[in-house]
Amino acid sequence: MCGRFALDDKVNQLITDFVMSGGRLDDYVPASWVPSWNISPTDRIGVILETKKGDAPPQRRFETAYWSLIPSWSKEKKLKFPTFNARAETAAEKAMFKPSVVSKRAIIPANGYYEWQTVGKTKTPYFIHPPGDELLGMAGLYSWWADPAYDKDDPDRWLLTATILTADTVQTLADIHDRNPVMLPRELWEHWIDPTVVGDQRLLDEAVAASLEVASGLEFTRVGPVKGDGPELIRPLEQEG
Repeated sequence: MCGRFALDDKVNQLITDFVMSGGRLDDYVPASWVPSWNISPTDRIGVILETKKGDAPPQRRFETAYWSLIPSWSKEKKLKFPTFNARAETAAEKAMFKPSVVSKRAIIPANGYYEWQTVGKTKTPYFIHPPGDELLGMAGLYSWWADPAYDKDDPDRWLLTATILTADTVQTLADIHDRNPVMLPRELWEHWIDPTVVGDQRLLDEAVAASLEVASGLEFTRVGPVKGDGPELIRPLEQEG
């Protein structure tokens, strides 16, 4: 699973390099982003997506979304079960996620994510991240939800929501947890978010297969309790003091 992650201001360079290079909108202003090292479900997360209207070319942009996907047909914001993750093995057949698999896919950038290794009653937090200064591109799905509490002509009525796909973990991370987010290599980002590509289980399987090399190259460091916020949360315990 992926239930907590970090994203600092390096995403600003990603917006310049990747987002603004793909179908720039003349009036597009990137969504404001506040760095956080303790992003939890229902927080706002950064997402990269592409939309297409009519014969116009797809337009790529960076937005912020509510982290827990709410399907367009839901009458309530709070669902009976968690939707901040979606299993890549079944998302294409679930009514909750299937429409998003078809044409509403996103990249969710992160410096890394947290996972807790459980031994007996002891849970030890680890920060799992790529080597060097790279950002992860986690495969996500998104949906627009209309809040019935607002009038139909109120622009605040529409809420962008998102989920992160997960798969069986790679061997190098198996001792920490049995699931990990699906993380795409940079060369596949454009294909993943292309709304003209009709998504199905085959596309999800391809994403999982491509994720294996990325996931196998991740590093993991033991960290202190993941409480509060700040860059100190991802500092290895060995460096404390």
